[in-house]
Amino acid sequence: QVHVVESGGGLVQAGGSLRLSCAASGSILTIKTMGWYRQAPGKQRELVATITSGGTTNYADSMTGRFTISRDNGKNTVYLQMNSLKPEDTAVYYCDAEVLVPGLGYASHYWGQGTQVTVSS
Repeated sequence: QVHVVESGGGLVQAGGSLRLSCAASGSILTIKTMGWYRQAPGKQRELVATITSGGTTNYADSMTGRFTISRDNGKNTVYLQMNSLKPEDTAVYYCDAEVLVPGLGYASHYWGQGTQVTVSS
């Protein structure tokens, strides 16, 4: 069993910053890619950023330069530093971990419950 838990969401004014954290725990051999996605009301879930175990990052175009993803492999944790936040960044932010567990020959994706980020104008 693998658990993924996000934290760090909240209410912030436009132009402000927030740092999200996501920790994976349980029967984990290794975590390949970890990532952040978000879903605004009435919209589909979209990519924010991903990071591999080797540190290679990928960002959605609208987040490049404002958001920074990082991870601590020893803690099975991924972070998302969000700066210059805009009202349109308001969404539930979800963490995804691609985890290899004992007994399986392939990695599976595990999602957290999400954390709400609200940016006021």
